[in-house]
Amino acid sequence: MTHFDLAVIGAGSGNSVITDEMAEWSIALVEQRRAGGTCLNYGCIPSKMLAFTAEVVDAVDAAQQFDVDATLEGLRWRDVRDRVFSRTDAASDDGRTGRQESENITYYDGHATFTGPRRFTVTDAEGKVEEVTADRVVVAAGGRPTVPAAVVKSGLPYETSDTIMRIDAVPRRLAVLGGGYIAAELAHVFAAAGSQITIVDAADMLLGGPQDDDVRSTFTTLMRGRHDLRLGTELSSLRGSAGDLQLLLTDGSTVEADVLLVAVGRTPNGDRLNLASAGVDVDDDGHIVVDRSCRTSADGVFALGDVSEGVPLKHVANREAEVVSHNLLHPERLRTIGDAEVPSAVFASPQMASVGRTERECRDRKDEYRVGRAAYSEVAYGWAMQDDDGFCKVLVDATTGLILGAHVIGPQAATLIQVFVVAIEFGIPAADLAHRPYWAHPALTEVIENALLDAPSVT
Repeated sequence: MTHFDLAVIGAGSGNSVITDEMAEWSIALVEQRRAGGTCLNYGCIPSKMLAFTAEVVDAVDAAQQFDVDATLEGLRWRDVRDRVFSRTDAASDDGRTGRQESENITYYDGHATFTGPRRFTVTDAEGKVEEVTADRVVVAAGGRPTVPAAVVKSGLPYETSDTIMRIDAVPRRLAVLGGGYIAAELAHVFAAAGSQITIVDAADMLLGGPQDDDVRSTFTTLMRGRHDLRLGTELSSLRGSAGDLQLLLTDGSTVEADVLLVAVGRTPNGDRLNLASAGVDVDDDGHIVVDRSCRTSADGVFALGDVSEGVPLKHVANREAEVVSHNLLHPERLRTIGDAEVPSAVFASPQMASVGRTERECRDRKDEYRVGRAAYSEVAYGWAMQDDDGFCKVLVDATTGLILGAHVIGPQAATLIQVFVVAIEFGIPAADLAHRPYWAHPALTEVIENALLDAPSVT
């Protein structure tokens, strides 16, 4: 048995908890997979590198619209894949090596399982078990793709976001089970690479969560023109053989595919840690229950990221890691994660981004609100892009004039939303945001200005 001042389970955002101020502490860092966690290895970063490549494909494919003679000869999938993962794998390997070479850090390759309060075993790939205890523990074990029972029961091969970005060949027919942001982004990537896409989802519109219904409706309509959408139905059973799959749906229809991508959501990894033995409570969805300081129900145990309650986004996990790091070092003056509105972005085609309330939420809350909306096609840069679909929508409190929420669909949406993120956090009234700063002309940010001016309360 080895005892440490601090043990961190998970080397994604959990790795960020460890700072130079802890140089005198003995620290255990446990990671079962690659250092860097989901974001670096299986999620945010490689998927966005692939999504940008898909945007390049889209731009060449649309060249004739701009009177440019260009021919798209195709996307070299293996070259693209290797370029992306040579970068991310190197970053992961460097991060692991850096921690292994730290004098005060013991890096464990293996799976952690609690055996008592602040006590757990680590089992490596060869089955070797070592017991660890620590004065303080941080659980940052992340999550994993959820796989429906019908897929598991079939015994047939399938891909998830963890695996599909590393496949050797682009499937001719790709069936995507799920209609959320992961499904949308990866469908964009593989459509650009040459796959015929079929999307199956139980909802009547794609996406959900923080996306406003107007954005969802627009995106769903656009996707109907590009892909085979099977909405309002679910997978009943999966049949066939590897490379020749048949998805039987509850509406009686069938989808044939070479490869199935399962993207129906994610499951927190807490169920694999024997948390009960550590006195760590979980909610009905399996997330570790934490307070605003990221403390669990167990003394000396913190949790952060996708394994815990909260918004399962990397920028949230990074903020939580900052809070946990401070609270470990300064238990006498705890910090909290705060109440800032969390922005989200979908890097599909088109991009989408959101912060704050949707119009549906405003109605459900019985807010007195006003709506401002502006289309990309109404501003000069939108003319340049020949974008007829994008728009910006802002929801403004009719009494205070403060911004309740904002939603953008179109090119650069993930960047444009940050204007609203700052305005909401610092309480800048919509009227002040519209009139006080200069808005560079003819930049795309004018679509934000126009949406603000369109709200009736902004005078």
